[in-house]
Amino acid sequence: MITNFEQIFTQLRSKSRKRLVAAWGVDDHTITAARLAVDKGIVKAILVGDADMINDVCKAEGINPSMFTIVDNKDELQSIAQAVDMINAGEADILMKGLCSTDKYMRAILNKERGLRPPKAVLSHVSVLENPNYHKLIILGDMAVIPAPDFKQKVAITKYLVQTAHALGIEKPKVAAIAATEQMLEGMPACVEGAMLAKMADRGQIKGCYIDGPLALDVAISKEAVEIKKLESNVAGDADCLLFPNIESANVFYKVNSQLSVGVKQAAIVAGAKAPCVLSSRADSIYTKLNSIALAALTAK
Repeated sequence: MITNFEQIFTQLRSKSRKRLVAAWGVDDHTITAARLAVDKGIVKAILVGDADMINDVCKAEGINPSMFTIVDNKDELQSIAQAVDMINAGEADILMKGLCSTDKYMRAILNKERGLRPPKAVLSHVSVLENPNYHKLIILGDMAVIPAPDFKQKVAITKYLVQTAHALGIEKPKVAAIAATEQMLEGMPACVEGAMLAKMADRGQIKGCYIDGPLALDVAISKEAVEIKKLESNVAGDADCLLFPNIESANVFYKVNSQLSVGVKQAAIVAGAKAPCVLSSRADSIYTKLNSIALAALTAK
């Protein structure tokens, strides 16, 4: 069972390198993160974008551009589409967002003619956090793709969380369906749907995990809170995965960790596409992008 990002890097170094293609990979954060991933021996990197901009960044950062395959494309939208085409053609295993906006990036992934979304598939944003105040990695969703997931989408998100946990070596992950309270309140959809997910897991309709819900965040991750509230649960106090009821709650949780918790490490990808797609904010640190590349490489087929 992997409990930190360094263990992910160690495991990846024992495997053959995946091929990463960065869409409009012309900025210093993307290029530096790609360089670090190449240096660590976990990927081979392709940068699609304006070659002059890429070479200028490499010169400014002291990076040898020959460590990358550079595909010159002066147009931002065309470079994103070209990177997606390379995934479809089997020329790369992982897609990465460069300087482009999330909207442009996701439009290319969702394009009906040449995108990466399998027919009728639900795509979801999966994040992994390493917080020194918690005893293992936390896997969460969805903070960036599905604003207000309906029940069917919550089932899909749950399955992606579980798949990610399995890739991290967690044999039967514990999933907490987060709500404002652990009480079963019929007026709160998050409570009702959390209970439905838990019962589906009990009956084997969602396999390979334990699910409990509804659970408030404190009882999901704090054994002390579980003892105080006298809650009986095989998930509470020891959750591996947090399923949030909407994009606002997941996004706030992720950003509170990044902005107010010292020593937190993070990663984020889009799951459900034909290949893992690195999706971190343009404002995320180089090391968050590096961790996201590692997570994508770990989950890539």
